[in-house]
Amino acid sequence: MTGTTSVSGRVYEHLRGEILGAGVNSLPSERQLAHELGASRHAVREALKRLQQSGLIRITHGGATKVRDWRRHGGLELLLGLDEIPRGLAIERAVMEMRASIGADAARRCAERASAVVRAELEARAEMLAAEADLDARNTIYEAFWDLIIEGADNLAYRLALNTLVAGQRVLSFDAALVGAELREAAAVRALAAAIATGDESGAHARARDLLDRSIPEEDD
Repeated sequence: MTGTTSVSGRVYEHLRGEILGAGVNSLPSERQLAHELGASRHAVREALKRLQQSGLIRITHGGATKVRDWRRHGGLELLLGLDEIPRGLAIERAVMEMRASIGADAARRCAERASAVVRAELEARAEMLAAEADLDARNTIYEAFWDLIIEGADNLAYRLALNTLVAGQRVLSFDAALVGAELREAAAVRALAAAIATGDESGAHARARDLLDRSIPEEDD
């Protein structure tokens, strides 16, 4: 790679992988890192700033670098940079449980807040899904269906969380293979759309949760 930005990115990815995968407790000095990684101190400094912004390290005034517990201090954006899932983290189950929790409450909020246009469009999308036999094509309709629910929920935090999950699809792809159990339940999708359309908040929450829970993998014994 050439250029400060690309070298800094390489250093950042290397150090992030060490922190997430190897569970290191501290990092060498800026000077030592530059020597070990064959990078300029400026590139290393930029990489360390990114690690600090991600909640992975804390840089003290004296220049010492302490690795933080990323499970306590990191954010969802960490998922975006993972080329592979570290062993033992059960990320798929965690992500799908989070998706189900947010999705169910988003459906409840949508039933409460959505405009008449969004309610009608949800019912139309549910009918389109039911009429489509191909699962991949169904999934495209289903993604648009849930995007409308998030829009109708009028909750910025839910929208940003959804954006993060979608952007992180190289870690977990929400394709027909993953959510097929939901896509095959056209009647359940119809019922969810109807609950939202009629303003049935508790019904929308329960139907959405039941639908989304179908894709949560079982825990290993």
